[in-house]
Formats: sequence, structure tokens, C-alpha cells
Amino acid sequence: MGMSPSVDVENLGFHFATSSVFVGLNLQLGPGLTWLRGRNGRGKTTLLKLLGGALAPSRGHIRLDGLDSATDALAYRRLSFYCGGEAPALDWLTAREWLELHLALYTDADRDTLGRHLDAFHIADIGGQPVAGLSLGQYKKLQLALALALPARLLLVDEPFNGLDVQAVEVLETALTRRARADNRCIV
Repeated sequence: MGMSPSVDVENLGFHFATSSVFVGLNLQLGPGLTWLRGRNGRGKTTLLKLLGGALAPSRGHIRLDGLDSATDALAYRRLSFYCGGEAPALDWLTAREWLELHLALYTDADRDTLGRHLDAFHIADIGGQPVAGLSLGQYKKLQLALALALPARLLLVDEPFNGLDVQAVEVLETALTRRARADNRCIV
């Protein structure tokens, strides 16, 4: 596996029951930061979920460092992380349990970096709270603190600034800029 991550989307097709979202999409992403822009309903979240392995293509291939999102699903998922904007999954867990579950899946996560980001986002004290009881902003910060501590080669952040206060936006901008410059991550 080379130093620089690469994502190759080849002839991607994806369809919902009522509409086709992608037909023959080809796309290549390299290291650094890629901003995905478009009006609501144009498929940005769907593309991020496809890139993260949360959705499977109807046709075509998505490869991260040569690993196919469909045929090498587990290895692919271990190298990528999707930070969504939805209500919390596993909402019966406390924030600490939610973090520990993910840290168990990504064993080479950097716990020191996680702690620093929990502090920087001012949420180091929410570990005992149920994830279901967190505000949108708290949950987003929890996801982002985790995402920034993971060794993921492909980091996908849906609506990164949604629900964040001004101070949290600054923390995130600084962290993403630093990671993008390191050239060993593909951030979308």
C-alpha cells in the first residue's frame, strides 16, 4: 500500500426504487481535502455513503488503495470512516460506550488525539450521557473527535459544520487542514 491514498470510482451505478442517482460515474480522489458541493437532493450524502461502504453500488466499483468496497468489504471499511449527519445509531449506549465500540473496531486509533479533540470541542465531560440525549452539536462533535483520531485513509464527513458553534468550526477547520497537509489521508 503506497503512502498516498487513492480512491477510484469506476462506472458507478446506484438506484433507489424511484430514481437513479448515479449512472456511469467515474471519479478519482487523491490525498488531501476534497469539497463536495451541490444543491439538496443531488446525491452528495448517497455518494459519501457509497464511498464509506455503507451503501453498495448497483454496478461498477469503488476501490480504496486497490480494495473493492463490495468484494473486500471488511478491509475497505477498516480504512474508511463515514461521519454522518443523522441521529445517533446505537442510541442506547452512553457516549463513552459508543466511543469504545468504535475504538475496538479501529484498534490503531490514537486515544491521545481523541482526548485532545474531546477537550477542544468541550465535550470531554459527556462520556456518561446516553448518546440519545446528546444535542445535534454534541453528537456531531463526538463523531468528529473520533473521526480525527482514527487512522482511516478515507475520511468522509457529511455536512461538516452543521450543528457546530463558531469555536467548534475553528477546531474542525484547523484539524482538517493539518490532516489534509499530511498527505496520507483522503478527506471528502
